[in-house]
Amino acid sequence: MNKRQNIVSLFLSLIMIFMIVSPISVLAQTKETKVIDIITINDFHGKLTEDTSENGKDMGMSKIINAVKQYKVANPNTIVLSGGDNYQGSAMSNLTYGAPVSEMYKEMGVTASVVGNHEFDWGIQWLKKWAKDGKFDFIGTNIVDKRTNQIVDWAIPYKVIELDGVKIAIIGLTTPKTAYKTLPINVENYIFEPIKESAEKWVKYLRSGEAPEGKIDSVIALTHVGSFQDEESGEISGEVVESGLTEVEGIDAIISGDSHQIVAGVVNNIPIVQANKYGRALGKLSLIFDDENNLVKVKPEVDVLSDRKSELVSDNQGDAIYAKYYEELEPIINEVIGKADKELSHERVTNGGVTEVGKWSIDIIREYAGTQIAVINEGAFRTSIPAGDITFGRLYDVLPFDNTLVKMKLKGSQLKKVIENGIMNKEIGWVQISGAKVYYDPEAEFGNRVTEIILEDGTKVEMDKFYSVATSDFMLLGGDKYDFEGAKNIVSTKKIIRDLLAEYIRETKEVKIDFEQPFIKGKAPKVK
Repeated sequence: MNKRQNIVSLFLSLIMIFMIVSPISVLAQTKETKVIDIITINDFHGKLTEDTSENGKDMGMSKIINAVKQYKVANPNTIVLSGGDNYQGSAMSNLTYGAPVSEMYKEMGVTASVVGNHEFDWGIQWLKKWAKDGKFDFIGTNIVDKRTNQIVDWAIPYKVIELDGVKIAIIGLTTPKTAYKTLPINVENYIFEPIKESAEKWVKYLRSGEAPEGKIDSVIALTHVGSFQDEESGEISGEVVESGLTEVEGIDAIISGDSHQIVAGVVNNIPIVQANKYGRALGKLSLIFDDENNLVKVKPEVDVLSDRKSELVSDNQGDAIYAKYYEELEPIINEVIGKADKELSHERVTNGGVTEVGKWSIDIIREYAGTQIAVINEGAFRTSIPAGDITFGRLYDVLPFDNTLVKMKLKGSQLKKVIENGIMNKEIGWVQISGAKVYYDPEAEFGNRVTEIILEDGTKVEMDKFYSVATSDFMLLGGDKYDFEGAKNIVSTKKIIRDLLAEYIRETKEVKIDFEQPFIKGKAPKVK
């Protein structure tokens, strides 16, 4: 797109943004107030490439940069923050260890990011490099190094940003669930302190005026802590509420993340925003101060970029960054490895059971492993497989994690416990299973829902017998709270699950499935 088109598009988009902010701007002019905007992105997961399909929602890095720059032009007193999980999740980001994401954040002017659970996936050394290359700080208010009993040295406990004479303190809170939402070995040296207690401690410190930065005018909680909002009532729930964070006095607003939701509302007079995922939306907090820097009002809202995708153009600098990496990786990302005769969906819903993507993948995993049963966590799979050509890049989008295949012998009672953890689990989804049908009672309490497990050969799984099972190293080591205690004859294949699926597609040239849901409500028929 030429420079003239970019200017026209920027002008039109600015008109829209000025229309959104104009009431606040007028208030600022008439009452001598100051307006500071905070623009947020969360759970970007390295989605650098625009989805140009008819219903594609992924914006791509260049359009996101453009949107952020428009907000900064509309109000120069704008802060840009990230709610974590910035890097892990696409071929371009994973194969470069996040380099283009750091350049994107630098171009957007990201000031700080909270630490998401997936920031730990590739090792702590990368957080230091990302912060340096992206020109931003990681804030880890509640992350303590067990070896020093101090806040980790690769993050800061808070950050004070001063604009127009107003001092805004940002604290960063990471979900304690990180202990099992990344490979547990990645975080074995860290303690994720309780959210409420950490927030209270640091808010009190910042509000006291004892910090070197002096008197603070506002405190914002930048979090990788999940939230949900009821579409009808507007009620907000989730860990951000359950943790007690919304009960902490002195917090003026909360930026949420982790749960990939659109949230804009208020709990206990504290505004909360969360901006979906993958850069499909931007959160916005408008902080209004009087001429003595007293906070008068905070307005939370979410700009769903995917709803106005057609009116946004790519940022020229963003295009240049993208092209630099795409040119190098194009032969890998765009390699066609097979074809799908129809779409295989992966809708992660609480009452959904195994998905088509999960069933197709887990069947191949079990066949490769030569086991009676295979189980993989639902979160290992991130998106659907569309009909048509399948590229290696698309397979990366489906399985971005480098989890490896392990085999073992597992007693029936422990297998049942594993499956119980992945039934109707809103937090982690459903366990994906191959080689057995699982009968369950949806009305029973968590951990006691399985009524019967029937193997593919029609025999019932007995609690005191051992069975051959395949899974991932992530699950074996306690990821998503799966427990394989008592497993014996454990064999690590050191084979990345994504790679074995790629090999299967290359060999068969096709992806297809005759889907039958292995989770069945009720009791099993009589078996042998």
